[in-house]
Amino acid sequence: MKNPLPFLWLALAAGVALAEAPADRVLTGGRVLTVDGEDRVAQAIAIRNGRIVAVGTDAEIARFIGPSTERIDLAGRTATPGLIDAHVHFANGGLQRLTNIDLGFPTVRRIADAVALVRERAAAAKPGDWILGRGWDEGKLDERRYLRATDIDAASGDHPTWLVHTTGHYGVANSAALKLAGITRETPDPPVGVIDRDAAGEPTGVLKESAMNLVITLLPGRDPALMRDGIRQMSRDFNRECMTAAKDPGIGRETWDAYREVLAEGALTVRIFALWMSPETLEDAQGLVRSIEPLGRPSQSTGDRLVSGGVKIVADGSGGARTAWMWQDWNRDWTGVDAGNRGSPAIDAALIRELILLYHGAGLHLGVHAIGDRTIDWVVDSFALALEKMPEQGLRHSIIHANVPTDRALESMAAMQRRFDAGYPEPSPGFTWWIGDTYAANFGPERSRRLNPFASFLKKDIRWASGSDFTVTPFPARYGIWSSIAREPLLGVVGGDPFGRAEAADARAALRSYTIWAAHQLFMDERTGSLETGKRADIAVWDTDFYTAAPAAIKDARCEMTLFDGAVVWRRDP
Repeated sequence: MKNPLPFLWLALAAGVALAEAPADRVLTGGRVLTVDGEDRVAQAIAIRNGRIVAVGTDAEIARFIGPSTERIDLAGRTATPGLIDAHVHFANGGLQRLTNIDLGFPTVRRIADAVALVRERAAAAKPGDWILGRGWDEGKLDERRYLRATDIDAASGDHPTWLVHTTGHYGVANSAALKLAGITRETPDPPVGVIDRDAAGEPTGVLKESAMNLVITLLPGRDPALMRDGIRQMSRDFNRECMTAAKDPGIGRETWDAYREVLAEGALTVRIFALWMSPETLEDAQGLVRSIEPLGRPSQSTGDRLVSGGVKIVADGSGGARTAWMWQDWNRDWTGVDAGNRGSPAIDAALIRELILLYHGAGLHLGVHAIGDRTIDWVVDSFALALEKMPEQGLRHSIIHANVPTDRALESMAAMQRRFDAGYPEPSPGFTWWIGDTYAANFGPERSRRLNPFASFLKKDIRWASGSDFTVTPFPARYGIWSSIAREPLLGVVGGDPFGRAEAADARAALRSYTIWAAHQLFMDERTGSLETGKRADIAVWDTDFYTAAPAAIKDARCEMTLFDGAVVWRRDP
């Protein structure tokens, strides 16, 4: 056998040459928050073929600069991983922005503001057209009450009108829509739904949870071309906010097809991890498992732009509508009690457990919407049962929102994360801000203090992944990072400091919940979520250092540049 040393030397030399080949692009002269295992802060990054090839000091990165390398001087600005939203209704929210009246704050501060917008839309509508709107919230209205049919009837005229609350769990129909739906004072509340009524027993137009379906089933079908337009616009707007990935929960086949078409044309500049909406019968759920089987599992996926991620189950209602399933009565205002109302499961609790067992047994990742403390207990107990019966590592099951978990639920989450890589809360930090005035009034003093218990998560070594739940709250992740720290309601309607700081996160944990921890819940943590050699170059450049800035400065941070797979997809005009 010939002496192998010359061949070994040649191989090593080739490796060194490859490692030091010129980069396509370098970023230098900044503060690079890597969010790696050691939370290192570097100065510069080198990128080649869409991947990070080096992170270090300016001097260390200088050896990757060749004649054709593009040099970007960060000039002291801060780079982070591209931010990730672990719960955003990306496609549907994009469509709603194109088709619905925006009834959100600060455009709508009074009922008269909403009425004026309805009147304007009705004037431009064709006969028989529906008028659709989204985003009103009684907690932000001067009148501090729901919109009613009597408020909007004169403005909407003969046009059936449906205006959805910002939470998406209730809305108001005008009299024309109520008539089309056949809703009268004699109409009984459907299972797990509420037809709101006035003192005389007449429907006010407000419909909650399953009662909304009486109107929603009458709405015109969604335009596939508009859905694609909405996805394109959302991609651009995410990039403008230094965001590069999202988990879209509860999609159907038409949404999946729209994503595929936008991806094929090269306009999807955000990594999408989609959860399919679970049907509400076991037979249909088994059909869903069969239908998505050809799309594979996220752990097996070779693509990272569009991934069929698993299934979403809706287990209860809303903190805004006071329909989530609680151990104790809801509050009606800051100190009063909504006597006898503890909410309920969205479907039969036994069925929720059966669905969890079914999907877990099929090897599917699960995200379960659970707002109320009683629902959270039921869901984590169901996860634990599934894992006991069918032990499987790495499915990363999640509790979506997980607003007010009990101590028992926290212990269970921590144990499942350690043993099975499952049981991850996916909270919405913006709830204490954007809908915080309504939330504080509904949860009351004691429960508000333990809403989104980030400090407790940290003490128990529980990782979490944060999301906006857009269109419930605005999607820019900088708001969620700030809200994780500040825990301040938008208007302070109830007065004082309803959520306190005892359960606040620090800036480093808050950022991780929108980067590497969120990437873990998208099964992409080996590819993105931190700035490390070998990972995709999804990079955000900011005018603000999240680690040293005051919390208020994080809220107002400005995205200067976004790189996706190493390409600049957003750059603020210098």
